[in-house]
Amino acid sequence: MDFALISAAYIAAAILFILCLGGLAGQESAKRAVWYGIAGMALAVVATILGDGVGYYPLIGIAIIVGGSLGWYVAKTVEMTSMPQLVAALHSFVGLAAVFIGLNSDIVLNQMMPIIQEHAATGVLPAAYDGLSGFAQIVASKTLTEVTILKVESFLGVFIGAVTFTGSVVAFGKLAGKVDGKAKKLPGGHFLNAGAAIASFALLVAYMNGAGMWAVLLMSIFALFIGYHLIMGIGGADMPVVVSMLNSYSGWAAAAIGFSLGNDLLIITGALVGSSGAILSYIMCKAMNRSFISVILGGFGGAKGPAMAVEGEQVPIDAQGVADMLSEAHSIIIVPGYGMAVAQAQGAVSELTSLLRGKGKEVRFAIHPVAGRLPGHMNVLLAEAKVPYDIVLEMDEINGDFPNTDVAIVIGSNDIVNPAAEDDPNSPIAGMPVLEVWKAKHVIVLKRGAGTGYSGIENPLFYKENTRMFFGDAKKSVENLLQLLRS
Repeated sequence: MDFALISAAYIAAAILFILCLGGLAGQESAKRAVWYGIAGMALAVVATILGDGVGYYPLIGIAIIVGGSLGWYVAKTVEMTSMPQLVAALHSFVGLAAVFIGLNSDIVLNQMMPIIQEHAATGVLPAAYDGLSGFAQIVASKTLTEVTILKVESFLGVFIGAVTFTGSVVAFGKLAGKVDGKAKKLPGGHFLNAGAAIASFALLVAYMNGAGMWAVLLMSIFALFIGYHLIMGIGGADMPVVVSMLNSYSGWAAAAIGFSLGNDLLIITGALVGSSGAILSYIMCKAMNRSFISVILGGFGGAKGPAMAVEGEQVPIDAQGVADMLSEAHSIIIVPGYGMAVAQAQGAVSELTSLLRGKGKEVRFAIHPVAGRLPGHMNVLLAEAKVPYDIVLEMDEINGDFPNTDVAIVIGSNDIVNPAAEDDPNSPIAGMPVLEVWKAKHVIVLKRGAGTGYSGIENPLFYKENTRMFFGDAKKSVENLLQLLRS
């Protein structure tokens, strides 16, 4: 394909990616934005494959068929409750790709060095250059200065990719419940991360001064450890930020791949993903009153003493009691959390909302920035269940309305409605802005049992006088309410 056409295709794809990111800012425009992204990616793939010096078309075709089939199967079969861990798994693929491409760049660079040196000495590409294809030609045509830059880019690409890979694998384990969600660090804590980072920098210096691939491989081991230990040191309450942060890491890994391959579109796309993920992580940290640097470095700081003791007892309520309470209420706020996702109760909650609104009651939803396991998790579930957008409100828009609310219904949430964030300076979530549901006249909490939830943090809300615990599977509980309210 002509170079000008490839450049035009890359520009069009970049514009489509920007439109995609912009459209994701609103629920109503999100579907259209996804199609922009699909079109941009399809255009980018086709333009890249048809570019000069690519070759190996049968192998590329097999990779597209296998990868596309697997992607289609996963997209069709994965439950919305598993979406956070799927996102983490996909981030790990990007990281691993960056590692392999960085290592391959080093191998090709070493092979092409005689041609590069001859070209630098004579100013003319030797005849051996004509027999090369693809990436080898790109590398062989570089000057010695460009080779130096390429070595740094490849080294950093491997480092970022390795950190992203193991970090994403640990995040997947925590989100899937296969790894303990509590923050855990090895003896030495953050000093181990700092030591591994310093050792990696020393290996970069050695690599630039003639050390072979052994320096890159040893750095990869340090980087893999950093990714593992970094995410293991972050507790379950911060996992939505972790997912967003790993999204940023994967973007920068993709950008590093773009530099290594000399692909401008990959650089642009990686920078878009990396910067947007970093901005989102910062916004979420601010919403949680968390230090951005603290979270990305594996949770510096934390509680300075034992948490306050929780007094009282949890008072249960049955479906009839909740139905009677809702029948008498005029204003109702529903706070969804990951428990709603696990129970796949969003459809039943949507029916309950329609029924209550049909009876003339004011029903709204309060969404905390970090509700669920990834940014926007609850918004996606409610949109899927056809809940009207105009009654789904963010924390800042609705938090002041709880004192004038008759019933607040909490479905599978813990940390985002925990008053300890305001009352207990030693709580792991101290200072985090939360939805002040306890200020409502009555609070109904739907939970499977009396435990502390995913993050393991005790919640005094469950013991307050105006709180009643509606135990059981959220979907079945809401369906029982629907039957009683309809009758």
